[in-house]
Amino acid sequence: MVKGTESPLLLSFKKVMITKENIESIIEGILKEKKAYLVDIHVSTSNKITVELDSMGSISIDDCVDVSRLIENSLDREQEDFELEVSSPGLSQPFKVIQQYQKNLNKEIEVITKEGKKLTGTLILVEPDAFEMKTSKLLKVEGKKKKQLVEETMRFLYTEIKSAKVVISFK
Repeated sequence: MVKGTESPLLLSFKKVMITKENIESIIEGILKEKKAYLVDIHVSTSNKITVELDSMGSISIDDCVDVSRLIENSLDREQEDFELEVSSPGLSQPFKVIQQYQKNLNKEIEVITKEGKKLTGTLILVEPDAFEMKTSKLLKVEGKKKKQLVEETMRFLYTEIKSAKVVISFK
């Protein structure tokens, strides 16, 4: 066999590698159109593609179906054997991108620091490298008989936390 040529039989068994970058480029336009943003893409070694989308409003099932169809129509099943799942992140899932922090501004969140400390408070500020939350605690204040509610503002770099997620409340 001549170097650089492959038999047609060998070519038909070759599996094309799907990458995150391929998927991102396919859905970039539709995300802008739907005013949505990409939370995560995962492509496993067996070509299982998982895409998570969100928006400042909400992501509907129809939005997920539209994105799924676009990906399906853009990839060639003859060349790429894949499984596809398109969804919005679950309510109980940790934030993965800054837009999720922005979406949940002024809502109660739970933060777990890299040291393992668990804190709950209201998300009050989101910046490119950090966020702030306001916490409230009952503390013994000098000169007072009863414990007093004391508010504290805490600032975290994204690199200092293990996870942050919205607190689900049914009040």
